[in-house]
Amino acid sequence: MTKDRGKVWLGVAGVVTNSEGKWLVVKKKYSGLKGVWSLPAGFVQFGETADEAVVREIKEETGIDCEVTGLIGFRSGVIRNEISDNMAIFCCKQLHPSQSIQIQEEELFEAKWLSVEYLANSPKSSVMLREMASHELMHHQLYKVEGINPGEIFEYSTYKLFFNK
Repeated sequence: MTKDRGKVWLGVAGVVTNSEGKWLVVKKKYSGLKGVWSLPAGFVQFGETADEAVVREIKEETGIDCEVTGLIGFRSGVIRNEISDNMAIFCCKQLHPSQSIQIQEEELFEAKWLSVEYLANSPKSSVMLREMASHELMHHQLYKVEGINPGEIFEYSTYKLFFNK
């Protein structure tokens, strides 16, 4: 299903780790990531924050419940000199270790837990995933601050900050 996102896109991706330190990765059935390992990802919808969107996307694609523990990075690019394509990349922790993967069959070929070493060295990993795994970016995440209000004048219904430790 194609949606009109305008010319400024905000996507999210999540590095979900399990109790063994493995990352949850997916093989998509579409786009430039078709058939290669990448992170569960998608677009932020109206009325949700970026961290809420990544939890929703991970659950929809893989059936795995997780929580956001921080922000790893931000990818930004321009497509065909026209579309601003931006993605917040979050660090997430699996909530239920015994929970099994259930893929969203319309979008994915498969999903599985793979080691960071495998992902860093595999030609079957996306460029972004190889780069992240190679540099152990999980150790450089920003932490989340919630429960603050910048002032009623702004009329935020949800407000969160991510800062360096």
